[in-house]
Amino acid sequence: MWRRLPLYWKILLGMFAGVLIGIAAVAAGADWLVRDWVKPFGVIFLNLLKLIAVPLIFASLVTGIAGLKDISRLSRIGVKTIAIYILTTVLAVTIGLLLVNLVQPGNSFPAEKRVEFLARYGGDVEGQQVTAAGLLEGSPLQFLVEAIPENAVAAASENRNMLQVIFFAMLFGVAMVAVRHPHVEVVSGFISGVNEIVLKMIEFIMRFAPVGVLALMAGLIVDFSGDSLADSLHLFTTLGLYALVVIGGLLAVALLLYPLFIRVFSGVSFRQFYRALFPVQLVAFSTSSSAATLPVTMEQVEKELGVSNEITSFVLPVGVTINMDGTSLYQAVAAVFIAQVFGIELTLAQQLTIIVTATLASIGTAGVPGAGIVMLIIVLNAVGLPVEGLALILAVDRPLDMLRTVLNVTGDAMVATIIAKSEGKRITAGT
Repeated sequence: MWRRLPLYWKILLGMFAGVLIGIAAVAAGADWLVRDWVKPFGVIFLNLLKLIAVPLIFASLVTGIAGLKDISRLSRIGVKTIAIYILTTVLAVTIGLLLVNLVQPGNSFPAEKRVEFLARYGGDVEGQQVTAAGLLEGSPLQFLVEAIPENAVAAASENRNMLQVIFFAMLFGVAMVAVRHPHVEVVSGFISGVNEIVLKMIEFIMRFAPVGVLALMAGLIVDFSGDSLADSLHLFTTLGLYALVVIGGLLAVALLLYPLFIRVFSGVSFRQFYRALFPVQLVAFSTSSSAATLPVTMEQVEKELGVSNEITSFVLPVGVTINMDGTSLYQAVAAVFIAQVFGIELTLAQQLTIIVTATLASIGTAGVPGAGIVMLIIVLNAVGLPVEGLALILAVDRPLDMLRTVLNVTGDAMVATIIAKSEGKRITAGT
């Protein structure tokens, strides 16, 4: 019976079991039992996710870029496609940051608890805050200087230098595509093989996810509640507000930002676009996979929106690889939310780092369970936030994942219609 359950059901059951264990431990005065014998399994789960972060981001980015065969020629369509994808991702992340800073869902937790958690975990953040302060005092371009490593091996040895790893992976991938030599095919095949192995490792790690989530949630309930079970209610209130902020951000992008782009640049009406995309969105919602939805996306964009196959066969597969508006927005909101819960003030420089890291980390994000969580760890490490807060995110990750996948595929289709309009590649739609 257990083996037949989907992974997300196993994680949800683990979450509920962890909540019950945490509440029972607090009620019985046995919080030490959770801290000593349950919580360590959560730490192991987090360490496994952090272990795989550098190999995943390097292999997935290089493999994704290597799939863009036109990148060496920097074709007109390729440049426009990638530019629009990056623009919409940056705008989506910015919307998410504006909402989470406006609503401040993490601040609904009692102030004394935030002070307690800042004292417990704040030591890991001090170094990043000093670095951020130095960036504000230095050259306006110091941020770019810090993003470029002087030693790739040293950058890969520390998860907090993930932006440097991303830069090196992108440079490596572009150079690999640009070089015309048979030996490069060997390298490309090797890295593709590494990527497949890393994805299989993630699959193995995610089998441990229900136990890890159970341990993390039990530990968080004990840590948050202290001697009062009533305090745990604030935890769930905070979590509900976080979910609403993410959903609000996704709706803002889907109902405000995308319609603006559609109206101005695509030549397609808002009603026609969303009527054509509705079957695609249903598939995306049920599968939580942009890649699995791709055949349906291509069919609907071609038949219902009149986009030529020449455009869809390039723009949509590239979008599955590098366009993750919903995922990037969620990562930005989650990072700031975790900072708020733990009572950590993020500077402007750190929030700019979140925008850049979430945008770049979304490029090449693997379409497998667990990869998005690893990418979130990258964002958290970039600004020195405690990854223990992931337990909160995992608790509601599945339904939010379904919704952000809907936004991802909608963004892919929108960009395809824009590129088709600009290239004169739209034909008469089927409806």
